[in-house]
Amino acid sequence: MSRISLRLLCMLFMYLLCCQPSLSCAEDAKITNFIITNTPEHLIIYCGVTNCFTKKMEDAIMAGIPTTFTFYVELRRERHYWFDKKITSLKIKHTIKYDTIKKIFYVIHNGNTKEPEQFGDFNGAKRAMSDLNGFIVSSMKELEKGKNYYVRVKAELDKVRLPLHMEYVFFFVSLWDFETDWYREDFIY
Repeated sequence: MSRISLRLLCMLFMYLLCCQPSLSCAEDAKITNFIITNTPEHLIIYCGVTNCFTKKMEDAIMAGIPTTFTFYVELRRERHYWFDKKITSLKIKHTIKYDTIKKIFYVIHNGNTKEPEQFGDFNGAKRAMSDLNGFIVSSMKELEKGKNYYVRVKAELDKVRLPLHMEYVFFFVSLWDFETDWYREDFIY
């Protein structure tokens, strides 16, 4: 009995590995248009994620399923012959929700106390979801002049949570998950 179970399990695993559609979005999604700048008080970044929306994801959003992107941002100082020093590590969440009755997209940014942004068009809402515009990474007081630093950014789609644990029934929603590689930009202060 256990031998047959093991064979069936192996066959199921091989089927899932070989026959399921590839995560094309996960391969193509990447961080682009990365800019590091500063004001006298803060270090600021601008960047975006491209190729992060698939047809299935757009259909789910249009059906009213909330979708969240998480950006991971790290500021580190390079140190020779030792581990790099982490100055800042941040986690930023952008969530989109479509109101099917009002036909309005709401984009919520975590840590933002103001009302969610509202969009009448899907393209504007997608841009708000996939961009970090003028995001403050650190205070300039935390940086030392003449030292080498770098900022790393990574984005991922949070696992979809359907009501009443329906994600266990609709296992296919995991097929549109994505995660970008870390993008690194070096600078000297």
